[in-house]
Amino acid sequence: MIYAILEINGKQIWVSPGRFYDVDKIYANPGDHIKMNKILFLRNKQDIIIGQPCIDNVYAKGKVLKHFKGRKITVFKMKPKKNAYSKNGHRQELSRIFIESINTSN
Repeated sequence: MIYAILEINGKQIWVSPGRFYDVDKIYANPGDHIKMNKILFLRNKQDIIIGQPCIDNVYAKGKVLKHFKGRKITVFKMKPKKNAYSKNGHRQELSRIFIESINTSN
């Protein structure tokens, strides 16, 4: 089993080839291929490689499937005894990426 921990938009994600993941919006068109170079950890069958902080010559190849908005989150703030409150909502923009492969370029 091969998997890696990579950094996308400041967040660390555990990925394996052949699966899709929802991450913060990536500014690429749907159908574009992307190359992610910030691999922090790699397990390839029996070999384990840990980066300091990133691993050189290793990258993940992916494809942007679509862009969409996440679930709505309601933000409610209230100040007691003041009759003051505010209610706001937020929907995070997300991108769905498909990890095609994790390669080592030697």
